[in-house]
Amino acid sequence: MKNLILIRHAKSSWEAPLKDFDRPLQKRGILDAHEVSTHISKYLPKTYIIWSSTAARASETALIFAQNISYPIESIVYRDDLYTFDERQLEKVIKSCDNSLESVILFGHNEAITNFVNKFGDVFIDNVPTSGFVSLQFDSESWDSINKGKTHKTIFPKDLK
Repeated sequence: MKNLILIRHAKSSWEAPLKDFDRPLQKRGILDAHEVSTHISKYLPKTYIIWSSTAARASETALIFAQNISYPIESIVYRDDLYTFDERQLEKVIKSCDNSLESVILFGHNEAITNFVNKFGDVFIDNVPTSGFVSLQFDSESWDSINKGKTHKTIFPKDLK
């Protein structure tokens, strides 16, 4: 069994004239990330690793979640290849996971996340919102052979308001 949790970065700011990669979280994004991350503990596997895109908004979101779920922030793995909006690239990264890992929590970007969960999950999601949490389970012993899995749980900020 393989468990994959995909979390879309929190709402980011467009106010400063920055490159897309460098955009920080806005206040609402920070609040939503805290809100969602305090409601996920019972849906987390016993052991897992956290991977995050290196983009500012994704890495800031990963830090908020890690702090709220008591995951050591120095253990977050930051990956340049997760700064993608293409589900084929995201799929390639996920399928390259070491098979000794049973569970991965991944912080990334849309459209890649929404398209990935619709391809690999069994529940259609029109759009995974910012700070959205989607847990997928695969009946597979190997990451490179995952296919249609089960959408185990979704938690979106609007569900908690």
